Amino acid sequence: MSDLSFDTVLCDFDGVLRLWDPDGMTALDRAAGLPEGTLASAAFRPGLLDMAVTGAISDDQWRGQVAEDLAAICGSAARAQELVERWSALTGRVDTDVLDILSEVRRRVPVVLVSNATTRLEYDLSLLDLTDAFDAVINTARLGVAKPDQRVFEAAAQRVGVGLHRCLFVDDTLRHVTAAQAAGLTGLHYQHIGQLRSAFAVTDS
Repeated sequence: MSDLSFDTVLCDFDGVLRLWDPDGMTALDRAAGLPEGTLASAAFRPGLLDMAVTGAISDDQWRGQVAEDLAAICGSAARAQELVERWSALTGRVDTDVLDILSEVRRRVPVVLVSNATTRLEYDLSLLDLTDAFDAVINTARLGVAKPDQRVFEAAAQRVGVGLHRCLFVDDTLRHVTAAQAAGLTGLHYQHIGQLRSAFAVTDS
């Protein structure tokens, strides 16, 4: 029996467990002699990114399109490809304090990773030694819909056999948390690790 007020944790990946150097992409821009924000604007262009995180295109196709879009501003297709390859080599880093907390929570309830990710997610999890860190993984590129679509939360809850109202959803994007709450989940808008320590504290009985 869980001593928590929920029966599973649905946890976001980027911005919660995996952290990125905020200067990473701009440093690549500077090294390539481009205005800061050039790479990010191309990579995270809403229509293109939406296709990548819903599986309409593969991760390779996404990055290939980014290189194609940058060819003119980079001065050549080869230079644009080199920039994208340098970006693709970035992996971010795992917040080991968050990982330790989630590992402890897994002793009491299942933890499901729920990520708006591309088809590269499984590779990244392996690279970061996180393949066995969760009871289940919901990769939206495999599901075909992305957060904040309610079907993402439903798929995650169903994977571990828990009702939506018994799920705690942790995400650093407020609109995702708001959507989860509207769907009946308990939402935690992640901003610092103290929130996790408080949410997962054991209640004396």
